[in-house]
Formats: sequence, structure tokens, C-alpha cells
Amino acid sequence: MTVSAARFEIRPLAEAQIPLVTAWARQEGFTPGSGDVAIYRQTDCQGVWLGWLDQTPIGCIAGVRYNADYGFIGLFIVRPDQRGHGYGIQLWRHALEHLSDVRCIGLEAAQDRISDYASWGFQPASTTRRWQLEVPADAPSGLPTAGLGLSGLKPSSPAAARTAAGVSPDLGDWLQPGSSLILVTAAAIPEAALQAYDASHEATPRPHFLRDWLRHPAGTVLALIDGEQRCHGFGRIRPCQLPQGQGWRIGPLIADSPQLADRLLQQLLQDHPGAVLIDAPGANPAAAELLRCRGFAVVGETLRMYRGPIPTLPLQDVFGLACLELG
Repeated sequence: MTVSAARFEIRPLAEAQIPLVTAWARQEGFTPGSGDVAIYRQTDCQGVWLGWLDQTPIGCIAGVRYNADYGFIGLFIVRPDQRGHGYGIQLWRHALEHLSDVRCIGLEAAQDRISDYASWGFQPASTTRRWQLEVPADAPSGLPTAGLGLSGLKPSSPAAARTAAGVSPDLGDWLQPGSSLILVTAAAIPEAALQAYDASHEATPRPHFLRDWLRHPAGTVLALIDGEQRCHGFGRIRPCQLPQGQGWRIGPLIADSPQLADRLLQQLLQDHPGAVLIDAPGANPAAAELLRCRGFAVVGETLRMYRGPIPTLPLQDVFGLACLELG
């Protein structure tokens, strides 16, 4: 028998409830990264909610508004023991109402939910594949480049590394023929350049989300910067919670070429043993080639869907998404 909806209430997620939602996400196999849910809440403080039944939280959803042009729905969970009573549809409608005046809404659909979302006006755009690699604890610091055509990248001079303020010497420098690119991390990354680069590869600029995402103390951020302080690629790796144990998630991973993406990937994998996950758009065949060559295997697939005008994105440069919950 359906439980009375009068006992069900939807409230904004409070900071104290973030560990609970993170635990739910882990149980559902979402593999949340350290600090992820808090960043979703900070991106849109009115865009993440808990569903309560008789003062007990039983579900959650995020409907984050980046701006008037774009929003994203994710983190949609109802506790297994409370499914089938209509609470999920109430959370869903609540998120849609929050984004009712947004021009385009995106989401990642599990295979068994595609038809449900299509009935609400969401159209398919491209597949997203989750790849996983088991990095051994004794993995060498360098990975082979055979089969990827990476010979155009070579180490720059030690002097060049020393002249780049804030560059970590153990990360190394790399040159493309005819142009100098320096691999930088942490405070040495020019944020304005990175924000501009990200905005040129996403459906909309996302300055608040990206600032918190890249400044979070958990994980490592690397960027490839030229002599004019322009960004040509960047990536982040962060610890995540697997259904059993701990692992790592890479995202975003964006670069001008597969060679540059591979250089970032190699460096991000260093000193991160264990399971490493990355969500790559299926519309970029170079991403699949790169990840397969590096030893990753596909472990899951979702479908990116949109309601409203489908954004035209340079997915040939996108090798890993930041997260499936916010795009």
C-alpha cells in the first residue's frame, strides 16, 4: 500500500547531512569523490535537496542551476526500502521546478532510465563510458608510449623547468614541436586561463563549481600552460569511495590533443595505486583509444541527455568528465 504523501517533505540539504548523502551515493555505486557533495551544494545552495518521511531522510536529488542557460540534474537517490511509493517522482518534479526557467537541462541516464527521461522531454546526445584501471602499488613512474604516436613530446631542459615559478620539478616539463608547454600544479596554475579553457569546452561557464572543484585539498590538479599563460589542457585526480574500499577518480581531463591528454594522464596516475576511474564521452573515439592503450577497461555506460537545445561541444578534446552528477 502506498504511504501517504502528506508525510513527505523536501528540504534543502544541510551541511550536517552531507555524509549521509555521500554514503547513499557510495551504496548506489556512484563512487563519490572526497568533497564532491559539498561542492554540489556550494555551486547552488538551493539546488540540492533531501526528501524526508516522518522526519527521517529517505532520498535526495540535485538540480543545480549554473545560470539562466544551463542546469544539471543528478544525485537522484531514493532509499531502496522506500522505493515504489512515489517519493522519487516528487523529488524529480521538485528539481525540474527549480530549473523550470533554465534554457537547457542536462543529465546522465542509466540504461534502464532512458525511456523514463525521454518521456519528460529529454533527448539523447552521446554515451558516456566509465573506464577503470587497477594501478599496482609498484607501478613505474613512467608509462610506455607505444602505439599512441607520442614521440612529438619530449622533456624540456632543466633550465626551463627552473624558470617556471611554482612548477614542481618532479612533474617534469614537456615540449610540443614549435611551442613550449609547462606542466604546472596547485597555486602555479593561472586560474583565469583555466576557467576560460574549461568554458570553451562546456555547455556554459561554471566558475563557482570549477573554482571549488580545483581548489579542494583532496586530490591533485595539473595544467599545461604556454609562455603566454594560455591553457592547453588540465586534469584532476581525487580520492573516491568505491562500494568496497577506496579508489581514485580522474575528471575533468581536457586537452588540445590525445598526446597532451596522455601526458596529463600519465602524471595524474603517478603515486595513485589502486582502482582509478574516469568517465569519458563516447563521442570522442580518441579517448577510448588512449584509455584502452593505457590498460583501462569499460565497466559501465550511461547516456548524456538534454531537455532544450542540445549544446554543441568540442568533445574531441574531452577525455574525462568532471563528474556524472553535475556534468
